[in-house]
Amino acid sequence: MAGYKAPTFAERQAAAAAARDKALAKLKAKPPLDPAVVEERKAAAERKRLAAEEKRAAAEAKRAAERAAREQAKAEAAERAAAAKKPELTEAEKKAERDRKYAARKARK
Repeated sequence: MAGYKAPTFAERQAAAAAARDKALAKLKAKPPLDPAVVEERKAAAERKRLAAEEKRAAAEAKRAAERAAREQAKAEAAERAAAAKKPELTEAEKKAERDRKYAARKARK
């Protein structure tokens, strides 16, 4: 049995040229596309593009609505916190509160 003999450069070049010619012959034998099919494909691609654009716009609108809701909730929380915060007492009011507590403590004794 004979061993493996590697193809020479010329043999590899000839095989590549034959494969290229075979592929070109196959492409040339292919019938041209029907214009109606081409138009249908273009229309389908356009419909797909419009659907994707519509979906993207809907997602953007949803994100904007969620962002606005978060901002509204944050503003409401800040408003509630501000409303729950006790107003700052003046010095006279602070003194009156201390005096009241002192009087209540003295009355208990």
